[in-house]
Amino acid sequence: MTITRLDLPGAVVFEPTVHRDERGFFVETLRSEWFDEVGHVGEWVQDNHSRSAKGVLRGLHYQTHPGQVKLVRCARGRILDVIVDIRRGSPTFGRWASAVLDDVDHRSILIPIGFAHGFVVLSDVADVVYRCSAYYDPATEAGFRFDDPEVGVEWPTDLDLTVSDRDRVAPTFAAVRDGLPFVF
Repeated sequence: MTITRLDLPGAVVFEPTVHRDERGFFVETLRSEWFDEVGHVGEWVQDNHSRSAKGVLRGLHYQTHPGQVKLVRCARGRILDVIVDIRRGSPTFGRWASAVLDDVDHRSILIPIGFAHGFVVLSDVADVVYRCSAYYDPATEAGFRFDDPEVGVEWPTDLDLTVSDRDRVAPTFAAVRDGLPFVF
């Protein structure tokens, strides 16, 4: 297993060893010692699973209180996974990073509390699995525009994007910045 630390403090990509042969493959997608190695303390309380078609873009979302650490992987297909540092006082506040997650390399991304998250589907279909440190609470769900020019996420330009009405009319980053509860 290889750990790659992203340019945003606290965010890492885990790339496990995939054992392949003529029968298929075997991969360990989670080991608690990985989290010890990167300093993640806590437990997982909820798993989520979404299925989306090519070009579906979900995000940029976050939970305010208490926040959620997420471990995200693509169990089927291929996605571009994007995170944005929204921790006031962080040296990378407002910056984004991305990782391609797919069902070949089986990478997963550990997203700390204080990050917005989104992804776009690059394959015909994708199943995305999220492991979360806190229960989903619709009262604490928030987000900002996926195409906010201040943040400047470089989404693929060769796809016809399918975006929910909620995500399309989300507020700008500037509109939510001062009210963000996360501090670095």
